[in-house]
Amino acid sequence: MVASSDSSHLQALFRAVKAVIRKIPKGRVATYGQVAELAGIPGGARIAAAALKTSKPGDQLPWQRVIGKAGKLRGRIAIHDPVGAAVQRQLLGEEGVTISDTGLVALDVFGWLPATGERARGASPRRPPRFASKSRASSSRR
Repeated sequence: MVASSDSSHLQALFRAVKAVIRKIPKGRVATYGQVAELAGIPGGARIAAAALKTSKPGDQLPWQRVIGKAGKLRGRIAIHDPVGAAVQRQLLGEEGVTISDTGLVALDVFGWLPATGERARGASPRRPPRFASKSRASSSRR
């Protein structure tokens, strides 16, 4: 059984995810992972998917604009139900998003990043570089 505080925490996460989804502009897409990260849930792609799965029609979410990640510059329609995938394909097509026969979407063309408001270069927001150790590993070739 889920405790009341756990339930309210989950509902807060879902509200944050839905707020990000509502910001995705027409003709653009975002990956589940990107949506989660923008909602303050790094690594929470499954939480973003759960928020969409439990949404109601009254939420009026542009759900079709959220896709799975298929690589650095490609996303994919992630709905396994053929009817749902066809509906998503149709809705995105009506918004001008080009989808390949295999369900792939070019994120460098149709991806969304809220910081720029322009076309994305990749699916997820830019992260600061990780700093490497100051000492170098010794070379085995001496």
